[in-house]
Amino acid sequence: MRNLHAAGLLWIAFACCGLTARAERLPDIVVYLADDLSAADLSLHGGDSIETPAIDRLAADGMTFNRAFVASPSCAVSRAALLTGLMPARNGAEENHSYPRDGVLRLPTILSKLGYQTAAFGKVAHLRSAPDYHFDVIDDKQEIPELRESVTKFLTTRTDKRPLALFVGVSDPHVPWPSESTVDPQSLKMPPQLLDTPRTRVQRSRYLQEVKDLDAYLGEVRDLTAEHLSKDTLFVFSSDHGAQFPFGKWTLYDEGIRVPLIVAQAGQIAAGSRTDAMVNWIDVFPTLIDVAGGEVPENLDGRSFAPVLSGETDSHRTRMFTTHSGDLLMNVYLSRSVRTDRYKLIWNPHPEFAFTSYIDLLLRETSGDYFKEWMTAAKTDAHAADVLARYYGRPEYELFDLEADPHELNNLAGDAKLASVQAELTAELNKWISEQGDELTVFHEPLLLDAPETWVARKKTRN
Repeated sequence: MRNLHAAGLLWIAFACCGLTARAERLPDIVVYLADDLSAADLSLHGGDSIETPAIDRLAADGMTFNRAFVASPSCAVSRAALLTGLMPARNGAEENHSYPRDGVLRLPTILSKLGYQTAAFGKVAHLRSAPDYHFDVIDDKQEIPELRESVTKFLTTRTDKRPLALFVGVSDPHVPWPSESTVDPQSLKMPPQLLDTPRTRVQRSRYLQEVKDLDAYLGEVRDLTAEHLSKDTLFVFSSDHGAQFPFGKWTLYDEGIRVPLIVAQAGQIAAGSRTDAMVNWIDVFPTLIDVAGGEVPENLDGRSFAPVLSGETDSHRTRMFTTHSGDLLMNVYLSRSVRTDRYKLIWNPHPEFAFTSYIDLLLRETSGDYFKEWMTAAKTDAHAADVLARYYGRPEYELFDLEADPHELNNLAGDAKLASVQAELTAELNKWISEQGDELTVFHEPLLLDAPETWVARKKTRN
């Protein structure tokens, strides 16, 4: 087993799951998680609307993953995959606000057996599921000012002599966004998949303010842990999925599933390094065990990328599979996808369903009010009408050439020139779905594209 931590000869064996730990001091682990942050909005990945100095400093100290993805683009499902090392159909958390089945092995349990004290502050697991992951310490405060107080008090008064696995999850930049922002709406760059309207710019500026806030607190956490934890602490930064804008969160476009991932460890990971290795959040589970010198449980979907961190290889996965099974009544829409270095195939098993979300069904004044401008514009502007049609209605198959079309705006499904690519990826995706035991369950009554009158009724019931 490869691992990054220098090993002693004495091992402590654990009967459960065949786990082992090294007798010498294990590295402390810190995992810092953002909530609804798209990788493309960071300067590290080409974003040019704001500066994120703390994230940039972390990248300068460690390894940046150019192609990191989540298992599913919704909060509970993504976090369950991270903490179990299993894809949604196999751990039981398939739609948002659902949780892993009883008996599924959790990461904190393994880390505890390896000799760690485990602590979760903020939004690490999803809402009420946090106790089910068996962290030693749990504090569910999610706002940065409260987190700052709780984490600081914990680290400054901690007397436990075990190495620490500390997970800190901020609620930023999840909606609702603040009413004030230091980001100028007029100067920011708009993603090409969005309509450029005045209110969209305002809400983008508010979202980006929270990105700045989470960046600042990341710097504070690094300073605090540097003071109280070991010098060879492994530090991980990532986000559970993309931002809550159309074609982001709840979708399998890269805007929804591609996330920032930086891993730093002094003396073990090359400072300022980058990798094109394609990794998934399910891979974090076995990687942390590997780094700690433990034996990775069998039958996980995740695979350790410790060899990438140590510089032994610059590759990991050749295929990236992702799933989405909806978000209660707000988003009853199944999607499955497979992505290679160049192409992505998205399968929407029910193209007759209308894609909806909190954005268009609630039109919240604090986050989604810009969508009203979109609907108004669509009445007279052909481009706006096309964007709304693409938001609400998806064909059964979507195929994108990610080299030529990184924003996934040109669907090539059915193109004769790519028939062999589409056939190959469709076969691979169907095989993977079968192996996963994915029953493609529709969890709630959907809204249909040809019955928009039912959307009004659902809006009324959800407000």
